[in-house]
Amino acid sequence: MPNTSISSLARLYARPGFLLRRAHQISAAVFEDECRTVGLTAAQFGVLTVLRASPGLDQSSLARALGFDKVTVLRVLQVLEARGLVARTPDPVNRRNRSVTLTPAGTTALELAQKPAELAYGRLMAPLSTEQKAQLVELLQQLTQGLEHEARAPFVPPDTASVTPP
Repeated sequence: MPNTSISSLARLYARPGFLLRRAHQISAAVFEDECRTVGLTAAQFGVLTVLRASPGLDQSSLARALGFDKVTVLRVLQVLEARGLVARTPDPVNRRNRSVTLTPAGTTALELAQKPAELAYGRLMAPLSTEQKAQLVELLQQLTQGLEHEARAPFVPPDTASVTPP
């Protein structure tokens, strides 16, 4: 008689959701390890990166640009603002909206984080061959694009066509 508890565990451990969650845990740990000296999490790095590309985004657009819910982006912004890395100001047209910009300290922190972030990416992808790295990214893009309608928080990249690179 087969051991059903072992086969159930094998099925669990082979499920894409389980593996994606585990990969995310590892990715976050590797990123935070590499960026420890700069003191940024992956979420904070993402926020700073989007703001550099699209300064003055409102908080809702910033949340959509990262696929975050509004509460998550607010929590990340509160930490970054307390550290003096971003500034939130009322939108002149709609004072209920807040525009978010990098401060000079935020720009410096983002620049300091570039090399550690690349090292984290390298560590995360190290077990894969060059072809596998490209295939993994392509498959993850296909998966997320194909199931975007299932997401709890929408992903809408900012319009960067009119943005001048820094």
